[in-house]
Amino acid sequence: MGLKPMNCPAHVQLYKDEPRSYRDLPVRYAEQGLVHRHEPSGTLHGLLRVRSITQDDGHIFCTAEQIEDEVLRCLDFGFHLYSLFGFEPRVELSTRPENRLGTDEIWDHAEGALAQALERRGLHTASARGGTFYGPKIDLHMTDSIGRGWQLGTVQLDYLMPERFELEYTGADNAEHRPR
Repeated sequence: MGLKPMNCPAHVQLYKDEPRSYRDLPVRYAEQGLVHRHEPSGTLHGLLRVRSITQDDGHIFCTAEQIEDEVLRCLDFGFHLYSLFGFEPRVELSTRPENRLGTDEIWDHAEGALAQALERRGLHTASARGGTFYGPKIDLHMTDSIGRGWQLGTVQLDYLMPERFELEYTGADNAEHRPR
């Protein structure tokens, strides 16, 4: 038995459970998982930052060529769900923070892939430095009835997790590649 702060390691283990081919990708996992966090003092915020939460989380393992379509599927799903409640989210592309992992080349590719997906969908976005330390993200935001801004869902692009956990798939060239 153990307490987990995130769902990522379980999804990595599921992916690694069997050899993968480019024909298998994308592989999509989603979970309503119970996570536990003891965040630093001052970061708890009402019911949004409690010590134990059920977190909806998903991971998609895909080829570099599939990134844009997968990002758009995630955004379309988010916009659809929020529209059911009358929300009209706005998007923000969060790029590399000062303290980050990975090379500039990886960050350039990841940020470019997210920006290209937003451009393809015609979504006008604000950009801000403030992605997570492991990758850029697209945040969906809304404003409540009294003018406060709230972050809703997030679509993140993580090139480092497949590298650090040595995730692989066999490509059409019969060589091993990293999923994205």
